[in-house]
Amino acid sequence: MPRVAVSGSYGGLNVGDEAILTCVVEELRATVPDVELLVLSRNADHTKRHHQVDEVLPSRILTRDELVPQLSGLHLFILGGGGLLYDGEAQSYLREVEVAQELGVPTMTFAIGAGPLTEPGTRAQVRSALDAMAARTLRESGAKRLLEEVGVGAELVVTADPALLLTPEPFSEDMLRDEGIPLGARLVGISVREPGGAAPDLTASAYHSLVADAADFIVDRFDAEVVFVPMEHGDVQEAHKVIARMLGAESAHVLKARYSPGQLLGLMEHFELAVGMRLHFVMFAALAGVPVLALPYAPKVTGMLDALGLPGRVLLHQDRAGPLLAHIDNLWDHRHVVREALPDQMAGLKKQARRSAEIAASLIHTGRT
Repeated sequence: MPRVAVSGSYGGLNVGDEAILTCVVEELRATVPDVELLVLSRNADHTKRHHQVDEVLPSRILTRDELVPQLSGLHLFILGGGGLLYDGEAQSYLREVEVAQELGVPTMTFAIGAGPLTEPGTRAQVRSALDAMAARTLRESGAKRLLEEVGVGAELVVTADPALLLTPEPFSEDMLRDEGIPLGARLVGISVREPGGAAPDLTASAYHSLVADAADFIVDRFDAEVVFVPMEHGDVQEAHKVIARMLGAESAHVLKARYSPGQLLGLMEHFELAVGMRLHFVMFAALAGVPVLALPYAPKVTGMLDALGLPGRVLLHQDRAGPLLAHIDNLWDHRHVVREALPDQMAGLKKQARRSAEIAASLIHTGRT
């Protein structure tokens, strides 16, 4: 029975990462039905409860001596998916990769993202570890450009984010009712986080006010209720800061319960439109065929928009709402055209997303791609 380890930012910290793990597990089991899966997680208990895997290790607390017997004899060690190679965290993830490589275990990246990578020591470690891998798949072309600039000389294959293969789960009327969302209302989904690169020139207060103006515009212009969808715990606080500045706060809702990635994907099917920052919020909306306006806070979001051919990107770089409202209004006017185009665009990306598991299966069976 082939034994494979998967390492990433798993453990319930981010809905997008949990969606990635769900799909990585499903794809590996589909391509290698008898595979035994070991996951290295930041919260082993959470991963055991929510994912159908054979074994889970608490990656952040294990010493090298404790890792060695767990990784010995693996058929493959997988790093990814998700954005793992960036300053401050890459070294932690690569430690496990390097132990596996010292043990002679084939290693690969699985549709990962990269950047920022500015620290010389981290860049050298990334270059060395990836050049020693049996295969390297990336989720966007921007990551390939960065890793080439870092000096990785081995082949880099751009596939797509595994979460594109997520299956929706029902989000019922009872669930909407439990969240206080009126049945039959027109709904628009919103995702906010700390502004970061999406609003580099704004204070936090100005950022929250700008998004509040956009939410009020949606409520008034489209006669809609707005539903804030937290993708990480900190997003809840950001959403409430926005609602506190809304004139139409009675028409705003923040999801209170915790939902699986599949359930949040099912929720998207209730939305007429989506506006937001988080990468996997944008991805879930597109998967559900919902026209989405992204506020890119990082290159990975821009890369997803380019791959989808989605229009209407806007940076919150000025203390006035007009440009953002114009983008929202334009997307609303063209929402039927965008909705019709999304399935064909998603089909190509899903095919690319399956390529990572196919490469992994080849390595598991032969030790080479």
